[in-house]
Amino acid sequence: METNRNFAQRFDWTLAFIMLIFMCISLTAISSAQTSGQYSANFVFLQLRGYIIGAFIITFVMFFEPNQYKKFTWYLYGFGVFLLFMLFVIPAGSFALRVNGAKSWFATPIGNIQPAEFMKTFFILAAAWVISKHNEYYLDKSIRSDLLLLAKIFGVLAIPLFFIMQQPDLGSALVFLAITAALIIVGGVTWKIILPVFLAASGIGGALLWMAVYKQDFIQNTLGFDPYQLARIYSWLDPYSYAASEGYHLITSLNAIGSGEIFGKGFGGREVYVAENHTDFIFSVIGEEWGFVGASFVICMYFLLVYHLTKIALELKDPFCSYVCAGVIAMITFHVFENIGMTIQLLPITGIPLPLISYGGSSMMGISLALGLIFSMKFHHRTYMFGSHDEDQH
Repeated sequence: METNRNFAQRFDWTLAFIMLIFMCISLTAISSAQTSGQYSANFVFLQLRGYIIGAFIITFVMFFEPNQYKKFTWYLYGFGVFLLFMLFVIPAGSFALRVNGAKSWFATPIGNIQPAEFMKTFFILAAAWVISKHNEYYLDKSIRSDLLLLAKIFGVLAIPLFFIMQQPDLGSALVFLAITAALIIVGGVTWKIILPVFLAASGIGGALLWMAVYKQDFIQNTLGFDPYQLARIYSWLDPYSYAASEGYHLITSLNAIGSGEIFGKGFGGREVYVAENHTDFIFSVIGEEWGFVGASFVICMYFLLVYHLTKIALELKDPFCSYVCAGVIAMITFHVFENIGMTIQLLPITGIPLPLISYGGSSMMGISLALGLIFSMKFHHRTYMFGSHDEDQH
């Protein structure tokens, strides 16, 4: 065990620098986006406030050791489920807000709070706890033990996923499924089980897409999909047939990004009006003003972030910490892939923000909580260079 390292040596300066770059990108893009006059609020100030609050969250989380998060995992998971349950039972009104067809927000004195953003991290902790404890107990793996692990993981997933689908918030539900898929893979489940499960999931997804196009009545009346969710599928496949309604956002986004060409129009040089361009469609602002070069730089920064988090996951000796890192990586990767994909018609529009860039208090606090866990694990891992954290506790 090393005890001669000071704070500066143990702190992850690389991750902090990456976040600083994202903050500069975010504030610059939002500053330009809000000149469109959609809202009167100063979103640059509000986003900066979100980053400051996020810094406090990271600092607070970082000084707790990973072993302490193991002890509090189920309290945090239960708290997250409780918040989702309260959204479910409280009628939509002044406290529980329905936005764009989904009752996903609480109105609070400090702003609107979306519990699902925090539940993502709580779920990662719970699933990582389940996998690490299962693998400690079942040293000799078998088909039966792997099936039992899958049942445990899906059991942890089922409760929050149920409440999120009742809102309904398909975007957040897909994030939970992406996290689950990543944790199943890194959790050591044999490919004899993973491959059939993933093929079945792909088949179900394809069948749902087919029914959304050709069996609208069945998927709406029998499976309970809302009309606005199906409209997003139709407008994704053929946006110009829905140019005056659901396809409007996608068409304007495509026009904005395409008009940016290689080098863009420069800061404040936007000409295409894109609704909600400071939140879900912030990438269209980047594409129009900074072109292919600027958009590519942003994507490369996300690659750098994921690469750095992957390095940390491989360095950590505690399996629980490695699983948490894998879950956070999956969460961020899916957010980026879905958000950018929906702005260029690669994927349907789901209302998922671009991490660390889109304006959003809950999104910033949620991602700060997740990255705070990474900071904590890296910080305390440097203290235990020659043994696992648990071994040094005995």
